[in-house]
Amino acid sequence: QVQLVESGGGLVQAGESLRLSCKASGNIFRISTMAWYRQAPGKVRELVATVPSTGRTDYGDSVEGRFTISRDNAKNMVYLQMNSLKPEDTAVYYCKANVASSTWPNNYLPYWGQGTQVTVSS
Repeated sequence: QVQLVESGGGLVQAGESLRLSCKASGNIFRISTMAWYRQAPGKVRELVATVPSTGRTDYGDSVEGRFTISRDNAKNMVYLQMNSLKPEDTAVYYCKANVASSTWPNNYLPYWGQGTQVTVSS
């Protein structure tokens, strides 16, 4: 089994910054793409940013230029640096990882964290 645990959420004022972290643990052979999603009340979950094991990162239009995704493969962690936060960034942020276990090393399955709340006041 694989677990993802996010941390770093909180309450900040508009214009401030936060850094989210997510650690994957458990039966992990390899992790391909890692990503951050968010879901605001009454809205569908949306993609914030993705980072493959190697290659280029990608961002949603609403966060491009303000957020930066990165990962530490040795620690099985993914980060989201959020700058110039806006009230519309308020949401629960979830990390996701596509993980192959040692049992099935060629089969990648998606795993989600439990989410961390980010609230930005105006």
